Amino acid sequence: MRLLVLSDAPEAGKSLLPALEFLDHSVASAALAPDLALGSDPPDLVLVDATRNLSGASHTCRGLSNHEECPPVVVVVAEAALAALKRSWGFDDWMLPTAQPAEVETRLRLAADRPEVEDRRHGVELGDLVIDEDTYVVRLRGWPLDLTFREFELLKYLARHPNRVFTRSQLLQEVWGYDYYGGTRTVDVHIRRLRAKLGAEHAALISTVRGVGYKLDPHGPRGEGASAPSSRA
Repeated sequence: MRLLVLSDAPEAGKSLLPALEFLDHSVASAALAPDLALGSDPPDLVLVDATRNLSGASHTCRGLSNHEECPPVVVVVAEAALAALKRSWGFDDWMLPTAQPAEVETRLRLAADRPEVEDRRHGVELGDLVIDEDTYVVRLRGWPLDLTFREFELLKYLARHPNRVFTRSQLLQEVWGYDYYGGTRTVDVHIRRLRAKLGAEHAALISTVRGVGYKLDPHGPRGEGASAPSSRA
């Protein structure tokens, strides 16, 4: 298997994951970069070093997830930093740098063999709501919505977990990232703007759960009599 290690450490390669010395894989290395070009012959799997630069690893993973043909991504993270990992980074699996050869081999194989149907890069479709991650276009009953980047990410995250309730703090961590230092009030502001752009007949797609937070309810709108969503910016 051809592995690409992305790290800010000099000569990372197999030193990031010592178990690789005992496994039969070719290993190349490059620096952390959110706009990394994988070329016409990408590796079978990418290892992202999150043991030194968590912010850089997060941005790199998010950037890689925007590549339609990106291979699976595995984050290598120190145990002390596990709490910083968020699924919104867009990685497929994670492992500790101290993982033993048998565990590393198994995790790499399972990540590389993950079926295409689990690919996270194409989008979400819930009834009349269609979110295309490749083009960053959201359509509701066929009408495009004019959303900002953060509004798009927030709606996409809620739509990927329909009927699941998230607190404001959870949404702030998952959508804005662990390194965002603003208050939870910004979540309320973005929810209000999203509802306005969904239009009066569809605003109920995003429900408020008193004392907890928000959820996306696919059955929230009234349905047949709904009008076109608002086109306001």
